[in-house]
Parts: sequence; structure tokens; C-alpha cells
Amino acid sequence: MDRLLALVKNKFLISGLAFIVWMCFFDRYDLATQFGYQGERKNLEYEKDFYTKEIAKIEKSIRDAQYSPSEIQRIAREKYKMKKQNEDVFVISEVDPKD
Repeated sequence: MDRLLALVKNKFLISGLAFIVWMCFFDRYDLATQFGYQGERKNLEYEKDFYTKEIAKIEKSIRDAQYSPSEIQRIAREKYKMKKQNEDVFVISEVDPKD
């Protein structure tokens, strides 16, 4: 019992415990905040990977459009509805049925 009382009266132990409690619960960077930051970091890394892949796909399509005549022709036909002189173009669009 005396040993437990001596531990409780030890000023270094009390100050150490107070410091740990302060850092874990009351500090600006407490545990809950750190867990929130980690979740946000994971989301940002996911977004970074997604946008990196999107940039790579867009850069590939730009390179294809610059150097491939068939790709240029495809884009002209699909996007700008261009056609050759002796052909007809039919544009088919879907209509939602109204019941």
C-alpha cells in the first residue's frame, strides 16, 4: 500500500500521465483528429490515382488524334458529323418510351 501511495505522490509520474492525457485528448492534434486526417489522406491518394489515370488516357487520345489519320477521321465523323462527298450520314438517337 505504501508503494502505491508513493507512486501516486510521484510528481514525475503524475506529470507524465497528465502529458499523455493532454496529447491524446485535448491537444490540437489529438487521436480523433489524426484518424480523420488519415481518412482524408486515403481519399486524396485515391483521387490522385484516379486523376493520374485520367490524364494518361487523355494524353494518349491526344497523341492518337495528332498522328493517326484514322483517329482524326473517327473524331470528325462522330463529333462534328462530317462525311465524305459521296456518302449519306444518318443520325440515330434513342427516344425514351413514355408509358
